[in-house]
Amino acid sequence: MSLIEIRKRSLTIETIYHEGGPPAAVPLKLAAACAVIRNPYAGHYEPDLLPFMAELRSLGTLLAEELVGTLGREQVEVYSKAAIVGVNGELEHAAVWHEAGGWAMRAVLGEPKAIVPASKAVAATGYRLMVPLHYIHAAYVRSHYNSMEIGIQDAPRPNEILFALVMGTGGRIHARLGGLSKDKVSVHDGQR
Repeated sequence: MSLIEIRKRSLTIETIYHEGGPPAAVPLKLAAACAVIRNPYAGHYEPDLLPFMAELRSLGTLLAEELVGTLGREQVEVYSKAAIVGVNGELEHAAVWHEAGGWAMRAVLGEPKAIVPASKAVAATGYRLMVPLHYIHAAYVRSHYNSMEIGIQDAPRPNEILFALVMGTGGRIHARLGGLSKDKVSVHDGQR
């Protein structure tokens, strides 16, 4: 029997034209793909979460492919992942998404090197979570530090988990604070 039972999914797309300055030549698009599933371990302690983590790779792939289909693989420049566990679960139930969601995004995007940032929480239904974003090829590209809010009004219920992947097409609109720029990435170690 599968450990993954999806109740609902959502896809949110933001298109940012400007942040008070001149409109960008190309608007920034941020997208979040979410899935709300039954938490198979809600209400009890499970010592071995590895089978759940392994099975979640398929959910990660589904969400990553949806985002790439929405934004275009060659346009994706930032990414992140997040999980919100209903109150009958524990934070470790969200942590399984680090490997499963991160692995899936890397596989779908052609193995970018930068760490996939993350955010997680145990919270009540309707909780909203800010998710950090950064450049997929080098974590220190300052212009691409950003965030996007994720959440679903009726999720997660106490015995559920909301898993999310987030991708975007570029750095912040009007980024002008210096630092490493994406065209100067040279080490290709995921850092610089």
